[in-house]
Formats: sequence, structure tokens, C-alpha cells
Amino acid sequence: MIKFYLSFTRYLSVLLVCMTLTSYAQQRSVSGKVTSADDGSAIPGANILEKGTTNGTATDANGEFKLSVGDNAILVVSFVGYKTQEVVVGAQSAINIVLTSDITSLSEVVVVGYGQQEKKDVTGVVAAVGTQEFNRGVISSPQDMLIGKVAGVQITTNNGSPGAGSTIRIRGNGSATGSSDPLIVIDGFPVDNTSTAGVSNPLSTLNPNDIETFTVLKDASATAIYGMRAANGVIIITTKKGKEGRAQINYNGTLTASSPMKYFEVMSGDQFRKAVADELAAGLTGLSASAQKLLGTANTDWQKQIYQTAISQDHNLSVSGTYKDMPYRISYGYTDQEGILKTTNFIRNSININLNPTFLDGDLAVTASFKGMNTKQNFGNFGAVGAAISFDPTQPVYNGNKDWGGYFTYTKQLLANGQVDPEGDPITIGVANPMALLYQTDNRSDVYRGIGNLKIDYRLKFLRELKLTVNAGFDYSSSVGHNNSPYNAAFTYGNGLGAAQDYRGQNRSRLLDLYGNYTKQLNKHKIDITAGYSFQQFERFGSNFSRSAPPTFAQWQAGHYYSDPSYFYYGKTQPPAVNYTDYQVNPDGSKGARAYVPYYNTLLSFFGRLNYTFADKYLLTVSFRDDASSRFAAQNRFKIFPSAAVGWKVSQESFMQYIKVISDLKLRASYGLTGNQDVGGTYPYLPIYQLSNAQAQYQFGSGFVNTWRPNPFDPTFKWETTKQLDVGFDFGILNNRITGTFDVYQKKAEDLINFIPVAAGSNFSNYLTTNVGSMENKGIEFSLKALAVKTNELEWNIGFNISHNENKVTKLLKVDDPNYPGVLVGGISGGVGTTIQNIQVGYPINTFFVYQQIYDTQGKPIEGLYVDKTGQGGNITASNSNKFHYFKPQPDILMGINSRVTYKNWDFFFQGRFSFGNYVYNNNQSSKAYYTAMYNQAGFFNN
Repeated sequence: MIKFYLSFTRYLSVLLVCMTLTSYAQQRSVSGKVTSADDGSAIPGANILEKGTTNGTATDANGEFKLSVGDNAILVVSFVGYKTQEVVVGAQSAINIVLTSDITSLSEVVVVGYGQQEKKDVTGVVAAVGTQEFNRGVISSPQDMLIGKVAGVQITTNNGSPGAGSTIRIRGNGSATGSSDPLIVIDGFPVDNTSTAGVSNPLSTLNPNDIETFTVLKDASATAIYGMRAANGVIIITTKKGKEGRAQINYNGTLTASSPMKYFEVMSGDQFRKAVADELAAGLTGLSASAQKLLGTANTDWQKQIYQTAISQDHNLSVSGTYKDMPYRISYGYTDQEGILKTTNFIRNSININLNPTFLDGDLAVTASFKGMNTKQNFGNFGAVGAAISFDPTQPVYNGNKDWGGYFTYTKQLLANGQVDPEGDPITIGVANPMALLYQTDNRSDVYRGIGNLKIDYRLKFLRELKLTVNAGFDYSSSVGHNNSPYNAAFTYGNGLGAAQDYRGQNRSRLLDLYGNYTKQLNKHKIDITAGYSFQQFERFGSNFSRSAPPTFAQWQAGHYYSDPSYFYYGKTQPPAVNYTDYQVNPDGSKGARAYVPYYNTLLSFFGRLNYTFADKYLLTVSFRDDASSRFAAQNRFKIFPSAAVGWKVSQESFMQYIKVISDLKLRASYGLTGNQDVGGTYPYLPIYQLSNAQAQYQFGSGFVNTWRPNPFDPTFKWETTKQLDVGFDFGILNNRITGTFDVYQKKAEDLINFIPVAAGSNFSNYLTTNVGSMENKGIEFSLKALAVKTNELEWNIGFNISHNENKVTKLLKVDDPNYPGVLVGGISGGVGTTIQNIQVGYPINTFFVYQQIYDTQGKPIEGLYVDKTGQGGNITASNSNKFHYFKPQPDILMGINSRVTYKNWDFFFQGRFSFGNYVYNNNQSSKAYYTAMYNQAGFFNN
């Protein structure tokens, strides 16, 4: 395979050289400078082309150029965001050219995989969002700026904590049990979606203020060049670069206040006491007069206790300009975001350096960038959120007990008057005091991350059509963290007293891209060829261990019992010396030294793309990537992911010249394959032996020893593959004052991973993780942008998008089995191992899987009574056979809207997002909204 590509590269080089043998005599030299009409500044990188030829150059960092041309030459001068200008050379030898802004144009150049492309020539589904369109407000993570901006892209914040991550889905879920996350590429560097321990969101380490554009690649034509990482779409992030001119210093800062807008409705202390009395009088099972004595006299609103008005600040300082012909931009950002849940906090310090020098009259361009970040995060204890809804509102926050930090705690022991003994042993199955959960938890991380890139572009002197690129980079992150609770935290009692957990992690990734781009205009034919090689290696290391926290000397003197026998110190003079830093508790209960577990993964790829344009009307794009991943066996390691797309610029046809209202119309169609290699764990094709635990030992005489047991494995295990078809069009109306896109697509994912039953004896287990499933997404997308008003002082831009996606699982087993229950997912409280969702053939992924409630004649639900769908009677909830599929979490329709009005130096911005047809399961009401759960026989009340 490698020999083939080396030979192919040599033949391609010879062909490219031969294509330049046809030349013409150069007769005169012309020089000049290109500047902007807006402020007179020089424009580096402007394209200068002798019309009707391939002879051209680009302006250097000072906007200057020199070019040898023939007689009667006409120069075609173009640059992104400016109107293209034609200049007759005549007898001139020095020409100064002034370009004016083109306010009606779309972004003329968009970022695609391994290069850029003029938007008018793009055949794939590519959506770009720039700084003027970003969401404003409290933005701590980059993905928040993109919410609601692109049709078919759903971004759901995982929780409300500062620095929290988001679930990003492009055109629906792409996998059943594997990852459905898109590939993220930052300044040409594909980053690892797997973050180190202590990072809730890998994107939170990137300062949003340093981002210039987001480009979303959605269809196979746009994404296939990224191969087996592109099945779920690609998001390309480009950071801000330096600009030519004098040094400019910019500062922006925000100060924000956040607070809860609504609380979950629960009983107050008075309401709860009355409800207990009413149920006691009605004979509620389990309630008694002695149980009623456990109630307190307080009226504690636990939700208002745990939440706060959070004050956050964000400051950004940047310096950009040109130093000795080298454009640069250096920025520093500081974010301090408080969470509305007390004790939670996110602090980020970041620095971004971009240097963009050019050499050899602009033929050699260097882009050097470094992004360094440090985040410190206090995660708090999210258990307090649920506890605040459930905890007894008749009890106070504090009761002055000596053992449990002063926080009220339900205990097993009672006083003579029937009240809770504040110094008794905690009831371990009860809900913990929410304030104790917050203030007796120390859950923090400290993370460093650095992403560096060096990109070198060189345009050959003897072959101006060919540009060679070397892109090398690294991504390094390191984290340390802990999650500790003191010895007197009652909520740790069941697992030994106190808790001490610490973790460390390191992720390293290295990248090397080598590729070339050849562009040639031959009369009506234009070709743009990109071909190259990519190597990326990932290394991940980590350790994580937990143990009970050793008591203080005073606590030890008190002589309490600890569930770990080694902590039973009563009657002794001093506790034993134990080094808790260097030792961990292994799964079998033995003590062992801290150990890092490494994981390596390598990707080796060859890729190529051909863009062909005829008469500036008819477009063809063909791309491929031949990927190899070390995660799969040798026979499955290489896979080619091809794609093809066609386009027709209808607006360029002669018959359209009479339809003045339509300024742009392009029809598109594409089909291709992409892959997903984020499936199945580390090396799922390898046979691995695992040491048994204490419950699976073998007896030799009077002793027991652990055994090594083989894990199930599949030597044919491979990636998931997605086939995608897309048909759509782009349009512009009224000289592109109104622009939009419309697409219809179908995605079929195959070889999805599932954990399925297999015949006994065919493997080392009766279950096996293997490629077996399939799933389909199909939908439509529509987006619209309008420049509603444009004057010298006032501008009003409006954006709107809407999309519809239908998801259906089509296969889960090798052989269809009507009795197969599917995959149970979506764990909920209210029982051990209880789930609420199901992955099953014929239904959308993760459809809710529930019992059908029976109601009384007044339309009220009868507690604990459900429809017997099997007709077998007995315990209806004893199996899943009485459940049915009911609603889904995916929306039928996603919609986004935004508006931006600028008047002189003022602007007003708003944005909104909407989803329709999706459902959320309310586990609070399902597990806490019935009276029989008010009192637990262990001796405590629930709200």
C-alpha cells in the first residue's frame, strides 16, 4: 500500500512538471501596492493574476507585489471581502490598486479540510459562522457561541455548572453505543475528544474570545477527507491572526450576575407536617405516631439554601499588528465564573500567540501558533441538587452535633423522646443533608493544556500552480485533582468514614501533515487538486484511586468504629502510620502502589481531493481518505472512505440574466462514506486476560488464589461506517441581500457496535461486543440570512434556520430475534438497575420505555397500577415485557433565530433556539411524587 502511494506521488510530480512546459514570453515587469479603501491599510495576500493566463502572484506583508507580464496585460486583483478589480497595465510600470469592500458578498472563502475553497465553488454542505454572528453573553466554552446558529446542529448543555460540556449532534445520532460526537479541528489540528480526568469539557480550555470562525462540515463530500473520524460531522475552529499595520491594543471585559429562575415545587415544612398528619389519619402504610415524632419544627427551603446569585467576570487583552514585516497577535484572557450552585467555580487563564510571517516575496508563508491554558475548577457536589428536592423540610440545616460537622443528619439511634440522636450512626440509605454535601466536599481539579502548530506553505518558483504544505503540531494536557470529604461527613459512612480520592492524567497528541495543492486554469477548465499524508498519535496516561480518609487525632481519640477494620483504634494510644499518598486499594482489596495505565493509538492516512469547474458553471468534487487505525486488527486496519459531489451554478446560465431578482442559485448533490473509530474501548480485537476478584477464586487445599480469566473478544472488530446522500441548493436574492440554503439528506450507519448474546462455547463469554447494528437518519434543513437594512450608520442583519431529522434503529443482531428486548439505557433513581430508555429496532434511538399508567374515573393516576400488556397477570413490573415505547428525546424540529442591529458604535443582539417534539423524563416526579414514599421504614422522611 505504501509503495503504491510513493509511486503515485512520483508520477503526479512528473505530470505536474510537464503541465508547466507550455509557457509564454515575459516582456515587462510591473510592481505596485494593494490597499483598502476603508482605511488605506495595506492588504497582504491579495491575488494578482494576469487575465487569461495562469501567471500570477500574491502581495507580501506590506501589500506590495512584482510581476512580469506580457503586452496588453490586464491584472485581475482579488481578496476576500473585497470586490474583484481589473486593471489595464498599458505603459505603466508602477501601479497602486485600491480595493473596496463588497458588503453584499458572502464569505468568499470558507475553510475546508486541508485548505480553503471559494464558497461559490463549494459542492458540499458547509456552514461558516464568524465573529459578527457569535452568541453574546456569558460564554465560558466555545460551543456556546454556536448554539442555534447552524441548521441541523443541536448543542445541548449537559448541566448548568460553570465550564460544563455540551452534547453536540450534527444531523442526529450517528452511533448506538459508540461516540456520536463530531471531530473538532483547531487551526488544522484534529483534537482528541477524550479529555484527561478533571476536565468536564475539553473545549472549555480554549478561550472563546480568540476564535475567528466556526466552520461546520455536514455532508460526506465535505467530511470524507477526514475518513474514519468524520461520520458524525466535523467542526473546524479558526483562531484570530495578526493583521498588517501599526500595533493595536484591544480590551474587552464583562461582569455578569446569574441566579435560578425557577425552583422545583415541593412542600414547605408546614405543608409537610400537615401531609404526614393527614396520611397518618388515613392509615398510610408504615406511618405511626412514633414515626411522626421524627419530624422537626423548622421550615427549611433546601433549594434556596444550596443556590446563590453567582457573580462572574471575563477579561481579554490582545495586541496585534506588524513587527518587522511579521504580522502577529498576542492575547491574554482571564475568566472567573461562579456557579449558581454554591461552592462551584471555574477559573481559566489563557494565552494565544499567532505569528504569520512571509518570506521569498510571499512564496513562503509561515503560520506559528500556540494556545496555552490553565483551568482550575471546583465541581462541588451535584448530589446536593437532588437532595435539596428530597430532604425533609421540617429539619434545620444545623443541629450542633459533634460527630457530623454540625449538620442535621438522620441517624439510627433515637433519644428517649423519640427524636433523632444527633450523635448516632447515620442511616446510610437516606438522603444526605444538602448543605453538608456541598460544604463537606472538596472536589477540585487543576488542568494545564498547550496546543501548538507550525504550518509552512511554499509556492514553487518553477511551478506557480503548486503549493506544498507542512503542518506539524502537538496537543498536551496534564491534570491533577481530588474529591475528598472529611472524616465526619455522614454521607461517607457506608463506605468507611471520610473519603479521599485523587487522580492524575496526561494526554499527548502529535500530528504531521504533508500535502500539496495544485490549481490550474485552462480556458474554461479549472482544476484544484489536493493530495497528502497524515500521521497522528495519541498517548493517554492516568491514575485514579480512592480510600477512606484517616481521622484526625481528636477524632481517633473519640473512639468511633470504622467500617474498615484497619481503622478500629478504640482503646489504643495512637493510630497506625499509613502512607495514604503512595498506596491505593486494588479491586481485590489488597494494597498496591500507584500505577499509571498507558494507552496508545495511532492513525496513518493518505488523502486526496479533486475540484473541477467547467465554464464557472458546472462543478465536480471527488475526495477520498485511506485510513489506518491501530485500534483494529491488521486485516481490518486500512479502509478507503470516498465521496463525490456535483454542482450547477444555475445563476450563471444565460437564461437567468432576465431574472434580476435571483442573484445566485446553485444546485448540489453529494454521496460518500465516512467512518467512526471511537467505538468499543481500547483494543477490542485483542484477547485479554483479567485477574479475578475475591469472589471468583480457586481453592488449593485450605488456601484460595486468584485466577486469570480470558475476556471475550472479536478479532474481526472494526469501525462503524456511514453512507450519506445529500441534495440541496444555495440561493441569493436581491444582489445577495437575502441568502439561504436548503438540503435533504439520508444517513445510513452500518456495522454499529452492540453487546449481543452469542452461543455458549463460541467465545469466552455468552455475550460479545461486535459490529452488527445499523441505523438511519433522514431529514431536511433550511437556513436564511438577510441584510434587512444597510446605510452609512445603520445595519440590521437577521438569521433563521430550521431542521427536521428522523432517526430509526434498523438492526441490532446478526439474526433477527422477535424476543430480543433491545439495549436498556437511561439509568434512573427509584430502584436498583432501573432504566427508562431502550434501543430497539424500528424505533428512534433511546426511546422512552415505560409501563402504561391506569387512571381513575377522575383522570388521576392510580399509584402502582399499570396495564397488563402480556395478559399473564401477576406482578406487572416484574419484567420488561409489559413496557412499551413512548415518546423520544430527539426533537422533531430544531429552530434558531438571531438578529443584530448596529448603529454607529452601538449594537443590539439577540438569539433564540427552539426544539419541538422531544421529551424529557422527569425523574423527580416519578420517584418523589407519591405519598407512600414520604416515610422510609429505616427511620427518615422524604419530601
